[in-house]
Amino acid sequence: MTLTVFLVTLFICIIKILMTCLPTGVINWLTQKYKIHPTLKEEEVNITIDGKLLETEHKKKVVDYFNQAIFSERYNIFPGNEELFLHPENNDKPIVIDWTKRNITLFVYQYEDRVDVVKQHNKKIIAYSLFPVPFQEILGSY
Repeated sequence: MTLTVFLVTLFICIIKILMTCLPTGVINWLTQKYKIHPTLKEEEVNITIDGKLLETEHKKKVVDYFNQAIFSERYNIFPGNEELFLHPENNDKPIVIDWTKRNITLFVYQYEDRVDVVKQHNKKIIAYSLFPVPFQEILGSY
């Protein structure tokens, strides 16, 4: 009887330790999977501005700026107003980042005080804001 209680207690302790102390690789995989602001790789994305596909030099700059941008806040999207975030009235040329590997489309809208990103994955839409990054020099050439 004592041996059974000891073995059950030992088994529960081992499971508790494994659940609370996951390996670093597992933690990194979980955080990358559910991260709001993803990290892009240049070879996995297609970037267009006003219907024109970006070339390698501009594409690399956009990916670098996007990866270095700092998350500011997440916007609440209520059912029925998804189109207001996807096609705002006061911005004419969004940067469209099509991430084909994960079936995600990112719409990047530049404003004076912020950068808004709308992330569309299948039918789910997430909108968030970033602190300003210099996308203007890329938008100026298109």
